[in-house]
Amino acid sequence: MNILIVDDSRFLQLGIQKVLQQVGHSTILAADGEQAIKLAVDKRPDLILLDIMLPGVPGTSVLKTLKHNAITAAIPVVVLTGLTRLDEPKLRSEGADGYMKKTDLDLHGGGQALLRIVNSLVTKPSVSTAT
Repeated sequence: MNILIVDDSRFLQLGIQKVLQQVGHSTILAADGEQAIKLAVDKRPDLILLDIMLPGVPGTSVLKTLKHNAITAAIPVVVLTGLTRLDEPKLRSEGADGYMKKTDLDLHGGGQALLRIVNSLVTKPSVSTAT
């Protein structure tokens, strides 16, 4: 699977990228909201991991833009944030398919929590339209 990682922290980008690549996923990196939107439209990843606190265009605006664009609306988006769980219902109502606190990523421990949420979204069975 091809996964777009959107975070302004190069350290987190590379840590997430390493975990995902070790299990066979390819990755695309974006450091801000504008770049994330452009790459999502151009590359059409299978999944987007989106930081909410971004320079320039904030992650919440990126999420809304992606979910209102016909090209990117169906791409699952997992929000990565340092914000409290109280924000989860709001983020889900805005189109987030998943939510994960950055403190739960556990990149040094193999990123198992991250992989669980990624795998739950990229392995959903597709709907067959064959007759």
